[in-house]
Amino acid sequence: MAASLYIVVEGEDPGFDIFVNGQGLAATKMLWNPWPGGSGSARCSSSFQRMRIRWRCSLSREPATRMGRHLPQPQWFSAAEGLVTIRALIHFLAEAPAALGSETQPVLLELREYERVLTKTAQHGLRWHLAVSWR
Repeated sequence: MAASLYIVVEGEDPGFDIFVNGQGLAATKMLWNPWPGGSGSARCSSSFQRMRIRWRCSLSREPATRMGRHLPQPQWFSAAEGLVTIRALIHFLAEAPAALGSETQPVLLELREYERVLTKTAQHGLRWHLAVSWR
């Protein structure tokens, strides 16, 4: 069963396409390892750290186990804050194309999908969070 990380934008219909693939990003070790680039290049915000912790929590449970448990309410983030994080990751992978081996390019393409959606989210003044889908 594969996981996919997708963007949820607040409101019922934000008025724009929010689709992102999210399977490559969900599978990458980038979510599990320390922030790429060390302390000198890209610093993650405290909210991104909270997102990473939520991803770890969501992805580490078996889907059947998750269905029986009540998960906490999602934490909403500003689109601007998400863009800072996504753009730092894009910059890191563009500068270190071997960082994820053969997965670098697919993950980079997904991050650009996230950037597109978060840019629209910022333009509409909406907040967002990530969710996990199991297939």
